[in-house]
Amino acid sequence: MTVENKPVNHAFASDNAKILQLMIHSLYSNKEIFLRELVSNAADASDKLRFKALSNADLYEGEGELRVRVSCDKENNTLTISDNGIGMNLEEVIEHLGTIAKSGTAEFFSQLSGDQANDSQLIGQFGVGFYSSFIVADKVTVRTRKAGDAASQGTEWVSAGEGNFTTTNIEKSNRGTDIILHLKEDESEFADDWRLKSIVTKYSDHISVSVEMLTPEVPAVEAVAEVKDDEDKVTTYGVEARDAVPATWEAINKATALWTREKSDISDEEYKEFYKHVSHDFGDPLLWEHNKVEGKTEYTSLLYLPSKAPFDMHNREKQHGLKLYVQRVFIMDDAEQFMPTYLRFVKGLLDSNDLPLNVSREILQDNKVTQAIRKGCTKRVLKMLEKLGKKDAEKYQGFWDEFGQVLKEGPAEDMANKEQVAGLLRFASTNEDSSVQNVSLASYIERMKEGQEKVYYVVADSFAAAKNSPHLEVFRKKGIEVLLMSDRIDEWLVSHLSEFDGKQLQSVTRGGLDLGDMDDAETKKAQEKLEKEFDTVVTRIKETLKGKVKDVKLSQRLTDSPACIVADEDDMSSQMAKLMASVGQDVPETLPIFEINGEHDLVKHVADEQDDDKFSQWVEVLFEQAMLAERGSLKDPASFVGRLNKLMLSLTK
Repeated sequence: MTVENKPVNHAFASDNAKILQLMIHSLYSNKEIFLRELVSNAADASDKLRFKALSNADLYEGEGELRVRVSCDKENNTLTISDNGIGMNLEEVIEHLGTIAKSGTAEFFSQLSGDQANDSQLIGQFGVGFYSSFIVADKVTVRTRKAGDAASQGTEWVSAGEGNFTTTNIEKSNRGTDIILHLKEDESEFADDWRLKSIVTKYSDHISVSVEMLTPEVPAVEAVAEVKDDEDKVTTYGVEARDAVPATWEAINKATALWTREKSDISDEEYKEFYKHVSHDFGDPLLWEHNKVEGKTEYTSLLYLPSKAPFDMHNREKQHGLKLYVQRVFIMDDAEQFMPTYLRFVKGLLDSNDLPLNVSREILQDNKVTQAIRKGCTKRVLKMLEKLGKKDAEKYQGFWDEFGQVLKEGPAEDMANKEQVAGLLRFASTNEDSSVQNVSLASYIERMKEGQEKVYYVVADSFAAAKNSPHLEVFRKKGIEVLLMSDRIDEWLVSHLSEFDGKQLQSVTRGGLDLGDMDDAETKKAQEKLEKEFDTVVTRIKETLKGKVKDVKLSQRLTDSPACIVADEDDMSSQMAKLMASVGQDVPETLPIFEINGEHDLVKHVADEQDDDKFSQWVEVLFEQAMLAERGSLKDPASFVGRLNKLMLSLTK
């Protein structure tokens, strides 16, 4: 049967050419990593075949010894990486090699700064391993056939890394994938056996698949007789005949699964390189933990915390998880069942002795072994972070700046570890007067004033709005620290975190303010007196704002501002209402409580106003100002501006 071999042209997605050019320039200073990426992908292909063959041994096609081979041709300036793994069919070639990234490309570009060092880190997080070939090659040819397909169903993919690529149906007798790099003229160093061997042993010594290179053929040697002169001195040394030794493929890596070795035998450098293999990140990990658990459940875990967050970390729908092995046999990538979603940044692998080899995602879902491993791995990661926070505050701050917002999802998701996760959280506060989130709940409690029973916080749209909130005035006056929260997740967080270490968390914008023993008798007496004086004024304001507010009260929290609004204890806060509206949820209409500052000159002026119309206008303006300060917008800003203008004009007469 003849194979139709007409090339078919395809265009890359519009952003692919940009990414390729950006990557080539940003990663050029560390160009040898392309070989690590290609060997890593080839090893993954072998792992996937090994797993598929558990249920269908015919996929081996009589060749069960899996390996990756690296070879070069100096004369033609090419480098070839071959594997006999799972291979690809035409549809998979177009899907995996025709699109650098399936989603998030625009977001990726928005984060680029033009700084080569920073952009190269982003490229690593974006995951474009195969395309690093174009750093050293001006053309790449991929020849592949999926295991189990007929020899006539091979596919050849060719691209110069520009706007398009071609695919051709080819005959390929052996399964797997060959990647041929047509090296650029000035990259001939990668067509040298010694150079290639040094790169492979540097980056890929730890992978469990054998990486082989061809040892050169040793020619045959004919026997030469020894010759002596008249004085019996040797003038020509004899040589024994030797048969020719053909070129052979020889393993150049240890080919031992790194996680199965003793920790004491593994160097930090090996751990770091293995992280790059499992995560396809170009940077080093922040820290890692390697453990063998024995007992009721037996498994080995190797868990890494990255140094930098991937660009799409906030996408909860993106597949995440650990590589899963069962008795050293690769089962699946992204086994999300072993790590809660709020720890989705954790990379690494698990090797279980208790799960069946034919395990599926569905079986993992409701499996006691899975639950036990998940519990153990979660606690392990939380302890790693706890330890880091205590030993190295600067390093932990770096972690928090990258992953803090994701960790804030923890208290809502993980009830069993809520207190431990809460201890890892960091916030800005009035104590530091800085937007840097470096205050833990534990350190806040250590600084609490005598008689203080609650942890006070404010949630706002921005750090500036939180810092300048009128609700903080009495707290600043009394020197009481308040946590300043302005991340989108914060309102969701505090709705699931009501206390820490026995101390209740209390919003300064909600309900009645009771400072308990921190209010002296004189202050309480003055407040009672003021409430009596303003009793009639409060009643008039209630009448004016009827249907717009739930209640009107004399404020205990204001010292500089004339008025503010607060949410009733059981009502939804302004920030939660905004959060729900932003995700398309129906938000129930709730009326705020309007608080006035009886000590403020403007409020005293309004209280003395006998003209009902002017009184109503002043009250409306004060109320809308308070709404604007708390919620950031008004339903009818034009009416507010009109009232304000009218009042300002009246003051000029």
